[in-house]
Amino acid sequence: MADIIQLLPDNIANQIAAGEVIQRPASAVKELLENAVDAGATNIQLIVNDAGKSLVQVIDNGKGMSETDARMSFERHATSKIKAIDDLFHIKTMGFRGEALASIAAVAQVELKTRKPEAELGTYIEIENSVVVKQEPCAAPAGTSICMKNVFFNVPARRNFLKSNPSELRHIVDEFIRVALSFPAIFFSLTSNGQQVFHLEAGSLKQRVIQILGNQYAAKLVNVKEETDYMNIYGFVGKPDTARKTRGEQYFFVNNRFIRSAYLNHAVMTAFDQMIAKDSYPLYVLFIDLDPSQIDINVHPTKQEIKFEDEKIIYAFVQAAVKHALAQFSIAPSLDFSLNAEIQQLDAVSKPFTNDQQESVTASSSLFKTFTQKHQAHFIEPTEKSELKHWKDFFTGKEQEKTAQFTYDKATVQHTGQHEMLPVSTSKKIIPGAHLLQLHNTYIIAPTQSGFLLVHQQLAHERILYDRFSLATHGKKIATQQSLFPVTVELPAQDAALLHDLLPDLLSLGYLVEPFGNNAFVIQGTPADVNHGNEKHTIELLVEQFKHFSSDIKFSKREKLVRCMARQQAIKAGQSLSQNEMETVVEELFLSNTANVTPTGSPTYIEFKEDYLDRMFSR
Repeated sequence: MADIIQLLPDNIANQIAAGEVIQRPASAVKELLENAVDAGATNIQLIVNDAGKSLVQVIDNGKGMSETDARMSFERHATSKIKAIDDLFHIKTMGFRGEALASIAAVAQVELKTRKPEAELGTYIEIENSVVVKQEPCAAPAGTSICMKNVFFNVPARRNFLKSNPSELRHIVDEFIRVALSFPAIFFSLTSNGQQVFHLEAGSLKQRVIQILGNQYAAKLVNVKEETDYMNIYGFVGKPDTARKTRGEQYFFVNNRFIRSAYLNHAVMTAFDQMIAKDSYPLYVLFIDLDPSQIDINVHPTKQEIKFEDEKIIYAFVQAAVKHALAQFSIAPSLDFSLNAEIQQLDAVSKPFTNDQQESVTASSSLFKTFTQKHQAHFIEPTEKSELKHWKDFFTGKEQEKTAQFTYDKATVQHTGQHEMLPVSTSKKIIPGAHLLQLHNTYIIAPTQSGFLLVHQQLAHERILYDRFSLATHGKKIATQQSLFPVTVELPAQDAALLHDLLPDLLSLGYLVEPFGNNAFVIQGTPADVNHGNEKHTIELLVEQFKHFSSDIKFSKREKLVRCMARQQAIKAGQSLSQNEMETVVEELFLSNTANVTPTGSPTYIEFKEDYLDRMFSR
């Protein structure tokens, strides 16, 4: 019987391996930028065309490569960073596994020009499908220029899975920002299709953060800086008033490497406890420096997920550092003129928080003591895991369904399932011309022949708008009313790329938005049935909601947009409605084929039948 197991040819093996490292043009951007940083460059330029599909070029003024090194750099697992196994546990550079250039060469056409400062001539290498097509001496500036052209040209199936240009450009901008934030002392620029998107002069970390996030944050950043024998934490968190309803700008770096960590994110969230709303997310750019032997950065191909030797200590440090920074920020006394005059005179309000008082408060915390004293890093006292016991609750994304409760005197009867969802056909049971009642400016009570309906006005309106917008995106466009005074909105680069992608779908929903310059847009028209005057906030909030709406791949871009718009424009709980408005909500709700639930599955109303009401009163 013939043997059936055989080794894969090199070109196929390389393409399979490349899939781990180069998933999209942004993956190559990350690897090439990190290589430029490792080369000691002080000036790094990124140039992309067609969102990186036709060209990704990185030009740096680093130390360059010799002719032999330039050729060797494209071999798999060829690296200058690791010579012995111990080196793997003391990694201080960005790239180290020697897979980046080999992976790029396996799925693209690559051109490399490089010259060491002391050499007279540089080296030019052209590679296609892992094969060296040309290698020759050339004139070149000191440093390295590497071009990746026509990514996935030899793997058409992979190329077909790339998203639209605005979507891919957004990923490139994200990777660019992460590297640029890590190294504020280096000049970075990003040019897309000949238009400069970023021009980031070398400077301090705060200057770099403001350059990227926007000047509006200049006075809204709180400095975080704590140094211990075990680890250092530094960076910035946004003041509580910068918190957003959706996940905003949140960056964690360990030894200057961007990482994703829901665990450490939770540490920051708990530090903001009681300072921001529970459904809000703070802004932060935080750097952790610690001994490389305390972490494993090789657990994931993109190196964005790492393992800590003792993550509980890291969690406690991050939480304490952010709490301390926020405490420092809020020690200045302020007067609230809406307070009663007698309250204004209380010591807690009128007298400043002295240094002695501050020291006595911080010193009383055992966590703070171990955090600041030398050689006490591993002696944080256990407090029944008080900092950690609720962290898993943070990941329960969906709100628990609230059961209706009715209280009579001291007895509470819990209503947990005896209600029935109304099928659409029973909507005729609503008594025609009956007077509707609004309860707590949130619920509409509508009498029926056999009881009453309790309609949640916001969820019901969300269902109505979702159906209307879905219809609009599938052909029946919503009419647009031209604005007499068009409004201009300016967005960060990554948000601008996203909005570019949404413009056609927004037009079907009645919003005429046109590009205006680099990252600016002009709102020329809005839906005819929407109140005017708040267009700029509407677009900004829409982009923010869309960015973080759902990572679930089952939702298309259009579906996400429709859900965001329905949620955003629905009348809110707490809003007073007239009799006519309540009637309109109830009537339009029951025109839907799925009137009983919102797009996310929450009930829009509950029916209370007469026989059940009788049983509640023991009748």
